[in-house]
Amino acid sequence: MSATAGRRSPVVRMAAWSAAHPWRAIIGWLLFVVLCLGTGIAAGTNNAGTEDYWIGEAGRAEEIASSAGLQRRPEEHVLIRAEKGPLDLTAARAAARNVTARMKGLAEVESVRPPVRSADGTMLMIAVTMKGPELDARKHVDPLLAQTAAAQRDHPGLVVEQTGSASISKGVNQQRSDDLALSEAISFPVTLVALLVVFGSVLMAAVPLLLALSSIAAAMGLSMLVSHLLPDAGVGNNVILLIGMAVGVDYTLFYLKREREERARTGGQLSAQAVVELAAATSGRAVVVSGLAVLVSTATLYLAADVVFSSLATGTVLVVLVAMASSVTVLPALLVKVGQRAERRAARTVAQRVVPIRRRQERGTGDGRLWRTLLLPASRHPVLTLVVSVLAMIALALPALGMELRVLNRDSHSREIPALRIHDRMTVAFPELRTRHHIVVRDERSRTKEVGQALRELSRRAQADPLFTKDTAATATDIRTSDDGRVSVLELAVPYKLSSVEAERSLARIRDDYLPATVGAIAGVESAVTGDAARNVDDLDHVNTKLPLVAGLLLLVTLVMTMIVFRSVTLGLLGVLLNSLSAAASFGLVVVFFQHGLATSLFGFDPSATSAIGSRVPLFLLVILFGLSMDYQVFVVSRIREKAAAGMPARQAVLDGITGSAGVVTSAAIVMVTVFAGFVFLHLAEMKQIGFSLAVAVLLDAFVIRTTILPAAMILLGRWNWWPSRLARHTGDVPPQPDASGGHARVTVE
Repeated sequence: MSATAGRRSPVVRMAAWSAAHPWRAIIGWLLFVVLCLGTGIAAGTNNAGTEDYWIGEAGRAEEIASSAGLQRRPEEHVLIRAEKGPLDLTAARAAARNVTARMKGLAEVESVRPPVRSADGTMLMIAVTMKGPELDARKHVDPLLAQTAAAQRDHPGLVVEQTGSASISKGVNQQRSDDLALSEAISFPVTLVALLVVFGSVLMAAVPLLLALSSIAAAMGLSMLVSHLLPDAGVGNNVILLIGMAVGVDYTLFYLKREREERARTGGQLSAQAVVELAAATSGRAVVVSGLAVLVSTATLYLAADVVFSSLATGTVLVVLVAMASSVTVLPALLVKVGQRAERRAARTVAQRVVPIRRRQERGTGDGRLWRTLLLPASRHPVLTLVVSVLAMIALALPALGMELRVLNRDSHSREIPALRIHDRMTVAFPELRTRHHIVVRDERSRTKEVGQALRELSRRAQADPLFTKDTAATATDIRTSDDGRVSVLELAVPYKLSSVEAERSLARIRDDYLPATVGAIAGVESAVTGDAARNVDDLDHVNTKLPLVAGLLLLVTLVMTMIVFRSVTLGLLGVLLNSLSAAASFGLVVVFFQHGLATSLFGFDPSATSAIGSRVPLFLLVILFGLSMDYQVFVVSRIREKAAAGMPARQAVLDGITGSAGVVTSAAIVMVTVFAGFVFLHLAEMKQIGFSLAVAVLLDAFVIRTTILPAAMILLGRWNWWPSRLARHTGDVPPQPDASGGHARVTVE
């Protein structure tokens, strides 16, 4: 019976139209991709502004300061030092005058402070304050860098160099762009090689790769448009490439493998169009369900109410939507054209119409034997296999209990960025520039004198505190006050690195002790502390607060979706447990490799990227891992359900379903792992950790969960797998009979 007979789902109807009108579908898809990319480029990207990052007390302080025009201004520092030996102070002062004159002539510069000599006498520093918002400064820092370079040419006997928030941000963005190009250079050829191994055909390997690339291009265009509703935090394209290559190739792979199976099963008797419709009725539906699972899982990230998480979620949602659309629209058309080409070639020789298909069927049995061998422990000793496998996964997960989260900032960025190396030299000479706290006070009654006295008292207390002095005197800027006298800002310097425990303790000392005892004693006054350290602390607290909410909803969504798809409470609960186990094990391994430094020992990674786990990494990974795990679960369990619905005994349905889907799951896993592993070699610490964890999780999911834990659990559950659906009442538990080879005979249902 043709797949077109009877009532058809929207997925099959769409695939049938695409298969019947292949050129229209192909041209329509190309126009869609061009339209998305073209309109996106025309609209441009709306990058997140400073206010989009306001979180917690630090965000409240910045909002108060901004309302009075006292917000933090972007600051650059020009350093003058000798290349070797002692600094020639006369020459250095001449260079400082040159730099000052050049900077004051720039429209981007608000003010230039007099040069300051370091305590050890090795360096002069000129602080340059830029105009405009802090995050926009990186777009306007080039003229400043050009003037610094010109001053260097005027004074070749000295080293004149520049660093600052804008220079560092520009360098990080450039490195992110270079990493994106590097990941493309790694992902594309590796994926192509993996697909060539799977299909043994350049044409068949090119189809999923081209569809993935077109999906990525369309998603990037759409992300530019969507950024005008949800600002982009600069991570959208990275995640689109990361997830797009993985799911784009995987969804196409699921379809292609099923189309090949249907062609082989029917012995070449059906047309290419009919075979594609058959594949759409099975794998097409699985792709849509899997994609929806990823979408719903990823959408939980929006609950984090964080601009970075929103950007990650938007990029993932868009590329998965586009990949789903390509798999049910243009892919059937491409398969029909490829199938018609094969039919024309086969028509030249009558013998070729049957022999290659039969040979393909025979070759397929070798892979089946391999997987039946791998499934023997679960088949013969399900209890032991289940216990040992679960204990092994728990052992891998245990290090995650000691996970230390940290906001990855300039301390953890790669030192290949020149501005960061200059920053390191500057903070050695001027340790008071390492960390600065900004105390913001608002008093609607404009008691400027009283507030000023309280802030000076706070500063005096800090002067006597070792957390603020160390080997240098604590420094405090003059108190800045708004024109109406309602808002005042005091800046305190801390001579410790931004990510240090001392920097966090000094912040807590201000917030918990000094501020309540001084400014807090004035009735009706609102106060808050911001600064880079405060931002980091508040960001981490925010993530930790949102983690239980997002994780809880994610578990609920996974449970409900699995129950709906398979009409089974049992499989819903089993899916939640397996996904949790896979995610926990990958978290444990990422802690061992990055937090405990194994990645530094084995791969020579920068130790600054392996001392802690990025604060946003666990939540993002949890969401994505649950979505990707649902991919495999839907595909594998759908095969098992097909067998069970056809009347096959429960035990045999599990074994045959997993064996039948093992080839495509393995191929998909190999592709995903190669894509994710490529991100381990990027510079940004968070991308390294995300790429590593995703690659490990996919390996564990495909080769441990799906070959030991899932089959053992489903064999033990028997007909209860499908409870409370009708299938639970009609599925038998007849044990398979041993065949002559000592394996298990395959039950065939006509």
